Amino acid sequence: MPRYDFRCRSCGATFELNRPMARANDPATCPEGHPDTVKLLSTVAVTGTGASAPAPAGGGGGGGCCGGGCCG
Repeated sequence: MPRYDFRCRSCGATFELNRPMARANDPATCPEGHPDTVKLLSTVAVTGTGASAPAPAGGGGGGGCCGGGCCG
């Protein structure tokens, strides 16, 4: 379930809520009970080498005269 960050305009507290995407824009009340909150823009970064695709097997070789073996 996605996590959404909010900030209270009354007390300045920031807090997180886990809720379905269908309810992403529903109003949220801060932990102190203030109803005047705003959803913060979140960024997501995916890094690392574990997500890359494996190299294809075989000798490879392109096509055409500079790698396809047609030029002798």
